[in-house]
Amino acid sequence: MKKTFLYVLISTFMFSSMEIALKSVGNAFSPIQLNLIRFFVGGLVLLPIVLKNKNTVNNNKWKSLGIFSLTGFLCVVFSMTLYQLAIVYDQAATVAVLFSCNPVFAMLFAFIILREKINRLGLISLVISIIGLLIIVNPANLTNPLGLTLALGSALTFGLYSIVSRWGSFVSGYGGLALTCYTFLAGSIELFVLILITHIPFVANFMNSVSWLKSFANTPVLQNVNLHYFWMLLFICVCVTGGGFAFYFLAMDRAGVSIASLVFFIKPGLAPILAMMLIGEKISLNTWIGIIVILIGSVITFIGSQLEQKESDLKE
Repeated sequence: MKKTFLYVLISTFMFSSMEIALKSVGNAFSPIQLNLIRFFVGGLVLLPIVLKNKNTVNNNKWKSLGIFSLTGFLCVVFSMTLYQLAIVYDQAATVAVLFSCNPVFAMLFAFIILREKINRLGLISLVISIIGLLIIVNPANLTNPLGLTLALGSALTFGLYSIVSRWGSFVSGYGGLALTCYTFLAGSIELFVLILITHIPFVANFMNSVSWLKSFANTPVLQNVNLHYFWMLLFICVCVTGGGFAFYFLAMDRAGVSIASLVFFIKPGLAPILAMMLIGEKISLNTWIGIIVILIGSVITFIGSQLEQKESDLKE
């Protein structure tokens, strides 16, 4: 059990420092470029673990490729691109807290798509988390609508990815770690193709003529990938992205989803503290209140998942 909580602790620290690390190198790399680098390298970090633990029962390679393409697009190309842009336009702490609410959206998508019932505690947690989001966003006094919209869009689409990923795991026979690894690699390839398209002259000229697309024209791939940024890139790609997910799934394999999910319940509280300590961010009062409310919702979610796990074990 000690080893399990060590895995949870490492994963929690990695995921909680993610926005801070990305924010610290944001000026050196294009958001899309950094997204490509970290998920491609992160996928490569997970690959040896996946190949060592062959636990798939699926032989339909084309179906699996289709699933990886879909989950890769939703996760890497769509959700994480919005996430990366949100970090550019908003505080790391705010993005961390809003993104940590992706389980709320996953719960809604599970209800809509998979017809999964939401129990009483789940519904209470959902309502409390939404109240916390509204307190942080503060619709009556929006100071940064772009950053908030990007962060919420990232959390929403990641919630959708989580449900599609669960379906993909069932259909393909791949476990969570394997599906995540191949999702990262497939999404990286898709993102790389899109980056290449931005280098086509007529596409680049069109993007340069549109104000909000201008910054995406001729998106670099290897710019500033050098020894000066080596250690930070190593931390972002290997530790935060690859290592964070690896330890998360190791904890899940040893103790189940409910214990592993502690990572995302602790992150809304830990990430803002790290942001204040490491990069000197100032957290507004309404954000702190929203964080506390969301943490209360997270505790209720955790209690609910524990009760569900006990009921499931009793039935078995």
